[in-house]
Amino acid sequence: MGMTDKQFQSWVRFLLGSLRDAVQESDPEKKEAKMSEIMENLQKTLED
Repeated sequence: MGMTDKQFQSWVRFLLGSLRDAVQESDPEKKEAKMSEIMENLQKTLED
């Protein structure tokens, strides 16, 4: 089953929030960990 437009928009908002948090992280190790987690989640989404 696909997403409605509103569900997709909500998902994009969560993704943007996560990316903003990662970009604003000052600790390079934490930044890398956050970006890795985002990429893992996106990959899992593609595989589902």
